[in-house]
Amino acid sequence: MKTERSDRIRAGKVAVVATLIGMGSYVLIALIFNFSLIDHLTSQVDVRLSQRLVLAVKSGGQREGSVAGTRAKESGDLDDDDVPVFVWKVASSGAVTAITAGSPRLPSTTWVAGDDSMRIGNSTFEVRAVSFKSGWLVAGESLADVERVRDSLVNAELIFGAVLLVLMYGASYVVGIRALSPIARAQRRQREFTADASHELRTPLSVIEAEVSIALSKDRDAQSYRSALERIGGEGHRLQRIVEDLLWLARSDGELKQHTDETVDLEAMAFACTQRFQVVAEASQLRLVFMKFGDEDAFVRAPRESIDRLLGVLVDNACKFAGDGGQVEVIVATHGNTVTLEIDDSGPGIDPHERALIFDRFHRTSTPAGGTGLGLAIADSIIRATQAQCTIGTASMGGAKFEVTWRRAAPRTGTHSTVKDDHSDTDESH
Repeated sequence: MKTERSDRIRAGKVAVVATLIGMGSYVLIALIFNFSLIDHLTSQVDVRLSQRLVLAVKSGGQREGSVAGTRAKESGDLDDDDVPVFVWKVASSGAVTAITAGSPRLPSTTWVAGDDSMRIGNSTFEVRAVSFKSGWLVAGESLADVERVRDSLVNAELIFGAVLLVLMYGASYVVGIRALSPIARAQRRQREFTADASHELRTPLSVIEAEVSIALSKDRDAQSYRSALERIGGEGHRLQRIVEDLLWLARSDGELKQHTDETVDLEAMAFACTQRFQVVAEASQLRLVFMKFGDEDAFVRAPRESIDRLLGVLVDNACKFAGDGGQVEVIVATHGNTVTLEIDDSGPGIDPHERALIFDRFHRTSTPAGGTGLGLAIADSIIRATQAQCTIGTASMGGAKFEVTWRRAAPRTGTHSTVKDDHSDTDESH
């Protein structure tokens, strides 16, 4: 629960940052758009003022007879906007005469040639003055429509921005939760792995410490010391296996993808592994056999060391669970463009409910068979790194069945098997 709350807090912080960045970008784009639009509308006003002044100069500053605010189409007025353009004539004495009928009163001011904005009546006007005879001609147009467009645009952007703010935060929060979920799972697994590793390492260390304490507590005969040293040696060997397995897993975790430019003969390697474990099988009175099905070569693209380790883990696991007097079958089969490695045993099998957990580190099935609990985790890392597919089922002998499938690879030049000649009659038991 604490971890989930922490994840939500982190996701919230990520969402806030993402929302601020998004809204900053939105505000910047909106400002640029508003400025461009207002500048365009203002430029159109300036064009209309220039056109009206040109007409006024051509008419000699005569008073227009049109209705106030209407377009003087008969005089060639090019105004395409419904907003009226007013023209005034300002004498050198400062007297103002309205050329356009219905023009509002023009405030008294000192005129200079060019554009300006000023308050006329209840509106802000854009005005332009040009010298005319001994005075000035002044054209003006209200910016009320421009201001109305600006205000409407700003209000729409504020409403849209508020909605966008909520949507951006919600989407960023959801994305943050989903993005943090794998990290949270990895952290949780790391904590569990650390706890399990500490427990696994603590047990043999505690046994060694206890054996040493007992052996040194009083004088003993040579046989007692020998027995104590043998037990200490056994626990030391267990520690070594745990450390080696942890180092293997740490190395595989550090490599996002193993090099797969090496091509190996799975048939030859599986047969060699079967031969290597014959001693283990004989010690437990097991029948360990190898079989090959299919006429195609069983080449796969994977590191030789990884395939060797995978075979060792799966065959060792099968021998442990098959039990005394049981049977283990190592099968390599080719079909079309796939190569399958199948390991069957006559043991108790794996409960369907445990199959999803079988590759977890330090997980052990309900049937004890020794080991560190890391072997199948190593196998899983190799299977994923070599882009293979693994399924767990029930063997025909009643025990567990592991099937690992690769895409069949063409043998590289110079690739050869060192043991294949020893079992050229495939499809037979060895």
